Amino acid sequence: MEMVGIKELKNRLTHYLRLTRKGDKIIVTDRGSPVAVLHGLDAIEADDSVEEKLATLARRGMLKLPSKAARFSTFKRVAAPGKLASQIIIEERR
Repeated sequence: MEMVGIKELKNRLTHYLRLTRKGDKIIVTDRGSPVAVLHGLDAIEADDSVEEKLATLARRGMLKLPSKAARFSTFKRVAAPGKLASQIIIEERR
């Protein structure tokens, strides 16, 4: 495991990313105190966030991440006779 300061990481980011692709872990320090660990996306760990798990699956080619933040188009409300779906659900749960 290699340790690197924030300034050095910023100046040589490509180099350190190459190391993580090879499987190395990089400990990032701020004034000598560890603040983060950089590692490749080769394995999904139990405590990984959803974003990390999705990135790992994308790295394996199992899914494709969106290129932009998805925005849903607006829709028009359709008037229908009867109760609202939310009211029906609440009544069913009782």
